[in-house]
Amino acid sequence: MSANRPIRLSTFSIVARDAHNGDLGVAVQSKFLAVGSLVPWAKAGVGAIATQSALNAAYGIEGLRLLANGWSAAEALNHMVSMDSDADLRQVLIVDAAGRAAAFTGAKCYEWAGHIVGEGYACAGNILVSRDTVEAMARTFETTDGPLAHRLVAALAAGQAAGGDRRGQQSAAVLVVRTAGGYAARTDRYVDLRVDDHPQPIVELQRLLKLHHLYSQSAPEDLIERSEAICRELQMILRNAGRQDIQVTGQFDGATRQALLDLYNMENLEDRWHERLIDKVALEYLRNKFL
Repeated sequence: MSANRPIRLSTFSIVARDAHNGDLGVAVQSKFLAVGSLVPWAKAGVGAIATQSALNAAYGIEGLRLLANGWSAAEALNHMVSMDSDADLRQVLIVDAAGRAAAFTGAKCYEWAGHIVGEGYACAGNILVSRDTVEAMARTFETTDGPLAHRLVAALAAGQAAGGDRRGQQSAAVLVVRTAGGYAARTDRYVDLRVDDHPQPIVELQRLLKLHHLYSQSAPEDLIERSEAICRELQMILRNAGRQDIQVTGQFDGATRQALLDLYNMENLEDRWHERLIDKVALEYLRNKFL
Protein backbone atom coordinates (compact mmCIF):
# COMPACT_ATOMS: atom_id res chain seq x y z
CA MET A 1 0.00 0.00 0.00
CA SER A 2 2.92 2.38 -0.45
CA ALA A 3 2.66 5.45 -2.66
CA ASN A 4 5.38 6.73 -4.98
CA ARG A 5 4.59 10.42 -4.45
CA PRO A 6 2.57 10.89 -1.28
CA ILE A 7 0.30 13.95 -1.22
CA ARG A 8 0.72 15.87 2.03
CA LEU A 9 -2.70 17.09 3.08
CA SER A 10 -2.72 19.49 6.04
CA THR A 11 -6.19 18.54 7.12
CA PHE A 12 -8.67 18.04 9.93
CA SER A 13 -11.60 15.68 9.55
CA ILE A 14 -14.23 13.63 11.35
CA VAL A 15 -15.99 10.35 10.55
CA ALA A 16 -19.15 9.29 12.37
CA ARG A 17 -22.27 7.15 12.50
CA ASP A 18 -25.68 8.46 13.51
CA ALA A 19 -26.88 6.13 16.26
CA HIS A 20 -30.52 7.03 15.56
CA ASN A 21 -30.78 6.10 11.89
CA GLY A 22 -27.48 4.48 10.87
CA ASP A 23 -26.32 7.29 8.57
CA LEU A 24 -22.55 7.33 8.02
CA GLY A 25 -20.52 10.38 7.15
CA VAL A 26 -17.27 12.30 6.78
CA ALA A 27 -16.50 16.01 7.00
CA VAL A 28 -13.14 17.58 6.19
CA GLN A 29 -11.34 20.91 5.82
CA SER A 30 -7.87 21.50 4.38
CA LYS A 31 -5.43 24.03 3.01
CA PHE A 32 -5.59 22.05 -0.22
CA LEU A 33 -7.62 22.35 -3.41
CA ALA A 34 -10.77 20.20 -3.60
CA VAL A 35 -10.11 18.11 -0.51
CA GLY A 36 -13.57 16.58 -0.88
CA SER A 37 -12.41 14.71 -3.97
CA LEU A 38 -9.69 12.89 -2.02
CA VAL A 39 -10.25 12.41 1.71
CA PRO A 40 -13.87 11.16 2.20
CA TRP A 41 -14.97 7.59 1.47
CA ALA A 42 -18.29 6.12 2.58
CA LYS A 43 -20.85 3.48 1.70
CA ALA A 44 -24.29 3.07 3.25
CA GLY A 45 -24.53 0.12 5.60
CA VAL A 46 -20.76 -0.38 5.43
CA GLY A 47 -18.72 2.48 6.88
CA ALA A 48 -17.02 5.84 6.47
CA ILE A 49 -13.31 6.54 6.07
CA ALA A 50 -11.06 9.61 5.94
CA THR A 51 -7.54 9.15 4.58
CA GLN A 52 -5.18 12.12 4.86
CA SER A 53 -1.66 13.40 5.59
CA ALA A 54 0.41 11.50 2.97
CA LEU A 55 -2.86 10.49 1.38
CA ASN A 56 -3.29 6.99 0.04
CA ALA A 57 -6.65 6.30 -1.63
CA ALA A 58 -6.14 2.59 -1.07
CA TYR A 59 -7.21 3.10 2.53
CA GLY A 60 -10.60 4.23 1.27
CA ILE A 61 -11.02 1.57 -1.40
CA GLU A 62 -9.64 -1.38 0.53
CA GLY A 63 -11.08 -0.21 3.82
CA LEU A 64 -14.65 -0.19 2.50
CA ARG A 65 -14.11 -3.62 0.95
CA LEU A 66 -12.93 -5.06 4.26
CA LEU A 67 -15.79 -3.46 6.18
CA ALA A 68 -18.29 -4.83 3.64
CA ASN A 69 -16.83 -8.29 4.31
CA GLY A 70 -17.58 -7.99 8.02
CA TRP A 71 -14.32 -6.64 9.42
CA SER A 72 -14.59 -4.14 12.26
CA ALA A 73 -13.14 -0.64 11.93
CA ALA A 74 -10.16 -1.55 14.12
CA GLU A 75 -9.50 -4.82 12.30
CA ALA A 76 -9.59 -3.15 8.89
CA LEU A 77 -7.37 -0.28 10.00
CA ASN A 78 -4.79 -2.50 11.71
CA HIS A 79 -4.60 -4.75 8.67
CA MET A 80 -4.10 -1.89 6.21
CA VAL A 81 -1.49 -0.18 8.37
CA SER A 82 0.44 -3.45 8.72
CA MET A 83 0.55 -3.76 4.91
CA ASP A 84 1.72 -0.18 4.31
CA SER A 85 5.46 0.47 4.25
CA ASP A 86 4.78 4.22 4.51
CA ALA A 87 2.28 4.00 7.36
CA ASP A 88 4.28 6.47 9.47
CA LEU A 89 3.24 9.17 7.00
CA ARG A 90 -0.50 8.41 7.12
CA GLN A 91 -3.49 9.51 9.09
CA VAL A 92 -6.67 7.44 8.80
CA LEU A 93 -10.09 7.47 10.47
CA ILE A 94 -12.70 4.70 10.17
CA VAL A 95 -16.18 4.11 11.55
CA ASP A 96 -18.08 0.95 10.66
CA ALA A 97 -21.81 0.28 10.31
CA ALA A 98 -22.03 -0.78 13.96
CA GLY A 99 -20.60 2.55 15.09
CA ARG A 100 -17.20 1.18 16.10
CA ALA A 101 -14.52 3.78 15.39
CA ALA A 102 -10.75 3.58 15.00
CA ALA A 103 -7.98 6.00 14.09
CA PHE A 104 -4.28 6.01 13.25
CA THR A 105 -1.75 8.86 13.17
CA GLY A 106 1.70 7.97 11.84
CA ALA A 107 4.77 9.06 13.79
CA LYS A 108 6.07 11.08 10.83
CA CYS A 109 2.93 13.18 10.27
CA TYR A 110 3.71 16.88 10.49
CA GLU A 111 3.00 18.49 13.86
CA TRP A 112 0.62 19.08 15.38
CA ALA A 113 -0.92 15.74 14.47
CA GLY A 114 -3.19 13.47 16.42
CA HIS A 115 -6.66 12.03 16.84
CA ILE A 116 -9.51 11.36 19.27
CA VAL A 117 -11.81 8.33 19.12
CA GLY A 118 -15.22 8.52 20.79
CA GLU A 119 -18.46 6.60 20.77
CA GLY A 120 -19.52 6.35 17.13
CA TYR A 121 -16.95 8.81 15.79
CA ALA A 122 -13.29 9.67 15.35
CA CYS A 123 -11.66 13.00 14.52
CA ALA A 124 -8.10 13.90 13.62
CA GLY A 125 -5.84 16.50 12.09
CA ASN A 126 -2.30 17.21 11.03
CA ILE A 127 -0.30 20.41 10.54
CA LEU A 128 -2.65 21.96 13.10
CA VAL A 129 -2.07 24.92 15.38
CA SER A 130 -2.58 22.63 18.37
CA ARG A 131 -4.51 19.72 19.84
CA ASP A 132 -7.28 22.20 20.66
CA THR A 133 -8.72 21.67 17.16
CA VAL A 134 -9.51 17.97 17.55
CA GLU A 135 -10.66 18.46 21.15
CA ALA A 136 -13.11 21.14 20.02
CA MET A 137 -14.33 18.90 17.20
CA ALA A 138 -14.94 15.98 19.55
CA ARG A 139 -16.68 18.10 22.16
CA THR A 140 -18.90 19.81 19.61
CA PHE A 141 -19.90 16.59 17.85
CA GLU A 142 -20.85 14.99 21.17
CA THR A 143 -22.96 17.95 22.32
CA THR A 144 -24.66 18.97 19.04
CA ASP A 145 -28.12 17.67 18.16
CA GLY A 146 -29.68 17.29 14.73
CA PRO A 147 -28.96 15.44 11.49
CA LEU A 148 -25.51 13.91 11.07
CA ALA A 149 -24.41 16.35 8.35
CA HIS A 150 -25.14 19.32 10.60
CA ARG A 151 -23.24 17.76 13.50
CA LEU A 152 -20.25 17.00 11.28
CA VAL A 153 -20.07 20.52 9.86
CA ALA A 154 -20.56 22.01 13.33
CA ALA A 155 -17.52 19.98 14.42
CA LEU A 156 -15.50 21.42 11.54
CA ALA A 157 -16.51 24.96 12.47
CA ALA A 158 -15.50 24.36 16.08
CA GLY A 159 -12.16 22.94 15.00
CA GLN A 160 -11.48 25.99 12.85
CA ALA A 161 -12.45 28.35 15.68
CA ALA A 162 -10.00 26.52 17.96
CA GLY A 163 -7.09 27.10 15.58
CA GLY A 164 -7.51 24.72 12.67
CA ASP A 165 -4.92 24.11 9.99
CA ARG A 166 -1.86 26.27 10.70
CA ARG A 167 -1.42 26.93 6.97
CA GLY A 168 -4.93 28.36 6.64
CA GLN A 169 -8.12 27.38 4.83
CA GLN A 170 -9.00 26.47 1.25
CA SER A 171 -11.54 23.69 0.82
CA ALA A 172 -14.08 21.68 2.78
CA ALA A 173 -16.62 18.91 2.22
CA VAL A 174 -19.28 16.82 3.90
CA LEU A 175 -20.48 13.40 2.73
CA VAL A 176 -23.32 11.47 4.39
CA VAL A 177 -24.57 8.17 3.00
CA ARG A 178 -27.93 6.47 3.54
CA THR A 179 -29.44 3.50 1.71
CA ALA A 180 -31.43 4.92 -1.25
CA GLY A 181 -30.90 8.37 0.26
CA GLY A 182 -29.62 10.05 -2.92
CA TYR A 183 -31.56 11.83 -5.64
CA ALA A 184 -34.59 9.81 -6.76
CA ALA A 185 -33.43 7.07 -4.34
CA ARG A 186 -30.89 5.84 -6.91
CA THR A 187 -27.68 6.31 -4.89
CA ASP A 188 -26.71 6.30 -1.23
CA ARG A 189 -25.30 9.87 -1.28
CA TYR A 190 -27.79 11.59 0.99
CA VAL A 191 -25.57 14.67 1.41
CA ASP A 192 -22.60 15.27 -0.86
CA LEU A 193 -21.42 18.89 -0.72
CA ARG A 194 -18.02 20.32 -1.59
CA VAL A 195 -16.37 23.73 -1.46
CA ASP A 196 -13.28 23.32 -3.60
CA ASP A 197 -11.63 26.74 -3.26
CA HIS A 198 -12.85 29.50 -0.93
CA PRO A 199 -11.33 31.87 1.66
CA GLN A 200 -13.85 30.59 4.24
CA PRO A 201 -14.78 27.10 3.05
CA ILE A 202 -16.52 25.97 6.23
CA VAL A 203 -18.76 29.04 6.28
CA GLU A 204 -19.62 28.39 2.63
CA LEU A 205 -20.25 24.71 3.41
CA GLN A 206 -22.70 25.75 6.13
CA ARG A 207 -24.55 27.91 3.59
CA LEU A 208 -24.75 25.01 1.12
CA LEU A 209 -26.00 22.69 3.85
CA LYS A 210 -28.88 25.09 4.57
CA LEU A 211 -29.78 25.02 0.86
CA HIS A 212 -29.61 21.23 0.88
CA HIS A 213 -32.09 21.18 3.74
CA LEU A 214 -34.39 23.58 1.88
CA TYR A 215 -34.44 21.37 -1.21
CA SER A 216 -34.89 18.13 0.74
CA GLN A 217 -38.15 16.26 1.26
CA SER A 218 -40.55 17.46 3.92
CA ALA A 219 -40.42 15.98 7.38
CA PRO A 220 -43.77 15.34 9.12
CA GLU A 221 -43.12 18.22 11.51
CA ASP A 222 -42.70 20.59 8.53
CA LEU A 223 -46.34 20.21 7.40
CA ILE A 224 -49.17 22.51 8.52
CA GLU A 225 -52.79 23.05 7.56
CA ARG A 226 -53.43 25.28 4.55
CA SER A 227 -55.76 27.80 6.19
CA GLU A 228 -57.67 30.57 4.42
CA ALA A 229 -55.13 33.10 5.75
CA ILE A 230 -52.25 31.06 4.36
CA CYS A 231 -54.05 30.72 1.00
CA ARG A 232 -54.35 34.50 0.82
CA GLU A 233 -50.66 34.80 1.60
CA LEU A 234 -49.80 32.26 -1.08
CA GLN A 235 -51.87 34.17 -3.61
CA MET A 236 -50.03 37.39 -2.74
CA ILE A 237 -46.76 35.52 -3.17
CA LEU A 238 -47.89 34.31 -6.58
CA ARG A 239 -48.88 37.82 -7.68
CA ASN A 240 -45.52 39.20 -6.54
CA ALA A 241 -43.82 36.38 -8.44
CA GLY A 242 -45.45 37.64 -11.65
CA ARG A 243 -48.80 35.82 -11.71
CA GLN A 244 -51.07 38.88 -11.82
CA ASP A 245 -53.92 36.68 -13.03
CA ILE A 246 -54.19 35.07 -9.59
CA GLN A 247 -56.89 36.65 -7.42
CA VAL A 248 -56.50 36.99 -3.64
CA THR A 249 -59.60 35.12 -2.43
CA GLY A 250 -58.27 32.80 0.27
CA GLN A 251 -59.62 29.83 -1.70
CA PHE A 252 -57.19 27.22 -2.99
CA ASP A 253 -58.77 26.92 -6.42
CA GLY A 254 -57.38 25.16 -9.47
CA ALA A 255 -55.60 28.24 -10.83
CA THR A 256 -53.88 28.87 -7.49
CA ARG A 257 -52.85 25.23 -7.20
CA GLN A 258 -51.28 25.13 -10.67
CA ALA A 259 -49.54 28.49 -10.27
CA LEU A 260 -48.12 27.45 -6.90
CA LEU A 261 -46.94 24.10 -8.26
CA ASP A 262 -45.24 25.94 -11.14
CA LEU A 263 -43.52 28.25 -8.64
CA TYR A 264 -42.38 25.30 -6.51
CA ASN A 265 -40.84 23.71 -9.60
CA MET A 266 -39.19 26.99 -10.61
CA GLU A 267 -37.63 27.36 -7.14
CA ASN A 268 -36.56 23.68 -6.89
CA LEU A 269 -39.01 23.07 -4.05
CA GLU A 270 -40.84 20.16 -5.65
CA ASP A 271 -39.81 17.72 -2.90
CA ARG A 272 -41.74 19.92 -0.45
CA TRP A 273 -44.99 19.88 -2.47
CA HIS A 274 -48.13 18.42 -0.85
CA GLU A 275 -51.67 18.45 -2.17
CA ARG A 276 -53.57 19.05 1.08
CA LEU A 277 -50.97 20.59 3.40
CA ILE A 278 -48.33 23.28 3.15
CA ASP A 279 -44.66 22.87 3.99
CA LYS A 280 -43.67 25.61 6.44
CA VAL A 281 -40.00 25.54 5.34
CA ALA A 282 -41.02 26.20 1.73
CA LEU A 283 -43.55 28.80 2.86
CA GLU A 284 -40.92 30.71 4.85
CA TYR A 285 -38.58 30.66 1.85
CA LEU A 286 -41.30 32.03 -0.44
CA ARG A 287 -42.25 34.69 2.10
CA ASN A 288 -38.66 35.91 2.33
CA LYS A 289 -38.28 36.03 -1.44
CA PHE A 290 -41.63 37.39 -2.61
CA LEU A 291 -43.26 39.33 0.26
